[in-house]
Amino acid sequence: MSIGKLIVLSGPGGVGKSTIVKVLKTHPEFFFSVSATTRLPRPGEVDGEAYHFVSDQEFDSMIQSGEFLEWAEFAGARYGTPNAPVDAALALGKNVLLEIEIAGARQVRSKRRDALLVFLEPPSFNELEERIRGRATDSEERVKARLALAREEMAAANEFDHRVVNHRVEEVVEALVSLAARQ
Repeated sequence: MSIGKLIVLSGPGGVGKSTIVKVLKTHPEFFFSVSATTRLPRPGEVDGEAYHFVSDQEFDSMIQSGEFLEWAEFAGARYGTPNAPVDAALALGKNVLLEIEIAGARQVRSKRRDALLVFLEPPSFNELEERIRGRATDSEERVKARLALAREEMAAANEFDHRVVNHRVEEVVEALVSLAARQ
């Protein structure tokens, strides 16, 4: 049995990473790592599905015991990818998709040279702003902070192995499936 591929999907907040992941979950050749986070659940999020919601103390303990492939602080909370489920899925020949932020992608690159890093870009910055505002989950101050961060994140696109523009979800899914199938 062949080893699966570790694929990191990253990009600015609001670009559509979660939507892409929802569609890719219908593809049995992919395994989706569930990150741990210290942030509070958003409406409709279930512990163990979207994230493992943990306290700051639990997260500190996980860092100290080396349980994370990567972890980062983002937007006032910490997020981390547990090593064990990723390694187990890869050993079974599954392609592992990590939906993580730029700082986490950089950590994965430093630890796992075999990882394939994919940067998801919006069609335009204006469209990204519309998507962020359309969520209606953040204050105006928070929206402005997210947009400023998005500009910084988009500047990191050249650090990635592949760049995919999210014009249509189906096109992005097709691109990721194709990348996973390459030898």
